[in-house]
Amino acid sequence: MHVVNEAPHHADLIEDLLEVAFGPDRHQKTVYRLREGVAAIPGLSLVAETEDGEFRGTLRFWPVHIRTATGKMEKILLLGPIAVESGLRNTGVGTLLMTEGLARAKAMGWDAVLLVGDEPYYSRFGFKRSLAEGLQLPGPVDVNRFLGLELKDGVLNSVSGMVEPAVPAYGASV
Repeated sequence: MHVVNEAPHHADLIEDLLEVAFGPDRHQKTVYRLREGVAAIPGLSLVAETEDGEFRGTLRFWPVHIRTATGKMEKILLLGPIAVESGLRNTGVGTLLMTEGLARAKAMGWDAVLLVGDEPYYSRFGFKRSLAEGLQLPGPVDVNRFLGLELKDGVLNSVSGMVEPAVPAYGASV
C-alpha cells in the first residue's frame, strides 16, 4: 500500500467511498460549509492505493482562515474527510494516509490542522480537544469532537473566534 496524489480518475471512486462511509446527508454537515467553493489543497488530496494501483482510501485537506488578535490570518488546514474501504478498516490504511498527509502538510509550511472526529482515534497523531478551545465552527458541531494539532508550536494559542472558509484562490498556495 502506498499514498499518491489524488488525480481526476479518482473522483468517482472517492465520491462512491464517501457516500458509503458518511451517507448522502454528509454535505449538510458544518465542515462541508467550510469546503464549499474552495479547492482542496494540491499535494494534500491523497489516495491510498495497492501496488497494482487499486484505490483503497482517501484523505483531503482544505484551507481555512482564523484571524489572530492582531488581524493576521493564520494558515490553518481542515482535515477531512478521511475514508478507507470497509474491508480494510483497522489494517493501517487510515494511519498511512494520516501520517503521510500530516508530514506533507508540515513540509509545505502549514501551521496547524483542525478536524471534527473521535479524539481516541486522532489523539495518536497528536490531535487534542484543548487545542481547538476558543475556536468556533459556523454551525452545530459536538465540541468534544472538534480537535486541533499544531504543526508550528503555539499557533492555536494565538487564535480564537470563528473558523472561516478560505477564499477559493487560497488553496492554490500557502
